[in-house]
Formats: sequence, structure tokens, C-alpha cells
Amino acid sequence: MQSLEEMRKELDVIDDQITTLYERRMKVCEGVAEYKIKNGRKVFDKTRENEKLAAVAEKVSTDFNKKGIRELFEQLMSMSRKLQYQRLSEEGVLGRLPFIGLEQLDLDGARVVFQGVEGANNQAAMLKYFGKNVKNFHVPSFRDAMEAIEEGSADYAVLPIENSSAGPVTQVYDLLVEFENYIVGETVLPIKHMLAGVKGTTLSSIERVYSHPQGLMQTSHFLDEHGTWQQISVANTSMAAKKMMEDQDTTQAAVCNEYAAELYGLDILAREINDESDNSTRFIIVTNQKVFLKNASKISICFEIPHESGSLYHLLSHFIYNDLNMTKIESRPVEGKSWEYRFFVDFEGNLADAAVKNAIRGLREEALNLKILGNY
Repeated sequence: MQSLEEMRKELDVIDDQITTLYERRMKVCEGVAEYKIKNGRKVFDKTRENEKLAAVAEKVSTDFNKKGIRELFEQLMSMSRKLQYQRLSEEGVLGRLPFIGLEQLDLDGARVVFQGVEGANNQAAMLKYFGKNVKNFHVPSFRDAMEAIEEGSADYAVLPIENSSAGPVTQVYDLLVEFENYIVGETVLPIKHMLAGVKGTTLSSIERVYSHPQGLMQTSHFLDEHGTWQQISVANTSMAAKKMMEDQDTTQAAVCNEYAAELYGLDILAREINDESDNSTRFIIVTNQKVFLKNASKISICFEIPHESGSLYHLLSHFIYNDLNMTKIESRPVEGKSWEYRFFVDFEGNLADAAVKNAIRGLREEALNLKILGNY
């Protein structure tokens, strides 16, 4: 029987052979890339790859080795594709992305829409990004805001996309897929929730608390301490405050910000009731134009992938091979397809960068579909 040291030496010899064959294989792949460039052929040929995987699996003896050799060749073919995409990029074959780079956004006379009523956090985010003199109006729902910019009654919309403690605003993610609107900016707003009610309201008199679902989630620890309070969702925290003013009912209260409480003449019953002391919400600025700032540094995309083992891994490897830093990934169910998901990814980069074009080319060819949501 061989000693451990002898077996390790034998493995080193085999690994040297594999390394030499790997470089030889990639050299041939360069030739494949040159051929495809000259003849306008697509890099990704799924039928060819499936045939290859089935063929190599037949050449090994055990089920364990069949799975292993398939995984090995999946990686080899994935690296081959990335080399080919790189050569396409070097030859300038990747083409232009359908977005126009701007030095700055056209804000002169722009009309901005936000969801909610006066006093909403959405309004505060709008004022922070656009300034106090911006022309603006508000609508009842996120969908209404998206429709307003799609039809042209507004130039920009301000929408919450995620909260640091409650997570993503899933409805906004879904609307970004549904509408041909694009992210061109973002702003982060610290969120400080208060409990407010009409004059005469006390903690002991409260029976019902109203707020946006995110507002209720972000203050759940405080609200759950008062287990008898019924928690009721409304479209916006400021709408909850406005309801208090309209109803003049001391058995109900609103979770809202201090500005909304003051605007609607409410007493603040408890201050800063957030579960997290550093609670903040990220808002996106959306328009119906395919534009991006030339100094933009973050890109958002979404894509669907085949419902197969390893699909997500292979797609995400395009960020690694192009030295792109992925900063966020979310998943949402695909409507009408049980247990299949659409992935939303944020990563650092600019649409004018060669590495970004290279990665997007690979993602677009290998995903079932891909949408660039914006560069900002």
C-alpha cells in the first residue's frame, strides 16, 4: 500500500497535467472566440453545453464521479465563456447599452411626485434630494407614482426601496419590473417614528394604532409591549396622522414622524419608538428616460434564471471575473411560476465601463431575461 506522502506526490503529478491541459484548453477557446467574433456567433450555446455534459458523464464509472465531472466541466465551460466575452469586449463587439450618459439631471422646472400626503417621509426624502422649491404633487399609491412618470405628468418619482431594520419594500421592487421606468438617483433618510394622537389621548386610552405596514414593523417592540392595541395598516404614515386629525378619537393613535404630527395638530405621546436607534430608509429617484449620470457608481439589475442547480452561482460569477463588487441581492417570486424567483442585484460600476458591459453581456446571454433598472 502506498504511503500518504507517495499518494500526495502522485496527485501533484496529475495536478500538473491538469494545469497544462487547462491552459491548452483555454488557448483553443481563444480561437473559438476569434471565430465567433468574425462570424457573428453567440457565445452561449446551451444545447451544445448540455450535450457535452451528458457525454463526459458517460465516460466515468460511478454516480459520484458523474456528478463531479459534470460540475468540473460546467466550471470549465463557464470560464471559457468568460474568456470569450473578454475577447469580444477587447474587440469592441459588445456594443452600446441603450442608456444615455448625462453630466447632470435636468431638474429645471421638473415636477416630482411622491406617494402619500403632506408630512410623509416620502415628501421629506423628496425635499432632501430636490430642495424646498421643487414643484411637486402627491398620489395615493406607489403604482400611481409610477404611472405618473410613465405618462409624463411627472418627471421624477421618489419611492422607498428598503429600510435598514424592516428590509425591502417589495411592492416597489415588483413595480420596477412592471414599468419601463429607471432609477437615476437615491437618498437615505433617517427615520424617527413617534406615537401621536389628538389632544386628550393617553397610552391607556388607546385601542387602535394606525400606520404604514413598514411603520408598524419598525416599531414592533414598542407596540407589542402594549399587547391590547390593535395594529391597523394604512397607505402611509402621514395618512395615519391625518386620520387622527379627522376622527378626533382618543382611542386611536398613529405611528408617524414629528413633522406629520405637528402638521396635523397632534400631541406626541411617545418619541423615537423605533426598534433600531439608527433606523433609516433608502429612497430611489425614478424617471421614464433611459439615462444615467456619467459619474454614477451603482447599478441595479434584475434577472430570472433557469430552475436548475448551480444557475445562480454561474450568473453571479460574472461579477467575480470582471472584478465587480456586488453590494446587495434580493429575490422575489415570479408571478405565475411557483417556486421560481427573480433576483435583484446592486453592484458597483458605471454603464460606460468595459468590465460592466462585459458582465452584462454574459448575464444577458445566460439568464432567461435581464433588465437594467438604473445606474445612479
